Amino acid sequence: MAMLQNDWLEAVGGEFKKPYYAELYKFVKEEYSNEIVYPPSDDIFNAMHLTPLNEVKVLILGQDPYHNQGQAHGLCFSVQPDVVVPPSLKNIYKELQADLGCEIPNNGYLVKWAQQGILMLNTVLTVRAHKPLSHQGKGWEQFTDAIIEAVNAQDRPIVYMLWGKPAQRKASMLNNPKHLVLKAAHPSPLSASHGFFGCKHFSQANQFLEENGIQPIDWQIENVL
Repeated sequence: MAMLQNDWLEAVGGEFKKPYYAELYKFVKEEYSNEIVYPPSDDIFNAMHLTPLNEVKVLILGQDPYHNQGQAHGLCFSVQPDVVVPPSLKNIYKELQADLGCEIPNNGYLVKWAQQGILMLNTVLTVRAHKPLSHQGKGWEQFTDAIIEAVNAQDRPIVYMLWGKPAQRKASMLNNPKHLVLKAAHPSPLSASHGFFGCKHFSQANQFLEENGIQPIDWQIENVL
């Protein structure tokens, strides 16, 4: 497993010394040794590597990584550039087009967002191939709660996008009056038409950032040639 770097290490490094994390580390190490697990072990903490704590403007919360080959690389909803865009991300792109007029790109590689201060965090950071939620309840949730708490403690305006009930269950942790919490249905094909389409979270986030003197997000993902 890759180690955390940058200012996240100071913020949540204490978690590595706790008994639950020792159990989690043992479980994850055995899974990588004996099974096909995603994302690649060096990518587990990519969300934090690409978005230092002091640069977080927006937190998008996913559930667990994509579980098919070549998809997951440590950012929720994002896939590698040469992988077919998954259905939930297609719906995110549709909402971006309706909300901000963004063109729908030919790929699902969202690193551009992470580099602008969007922390793209799954609540569970690993998964066994073709078995969604297979690493749920093993300790990742406690670790990612510590990450969410570290963001909540930041004394500056931050936007949270909580899509679907699992993400919305974290809302009780978010009590910083400087922050904006946005909730909508999950963008999956099963639920997008029940409150994700039309939520306008992307324009609301940019308006909030601009009102607080913060550079808004350029949400347009460019085509890969």
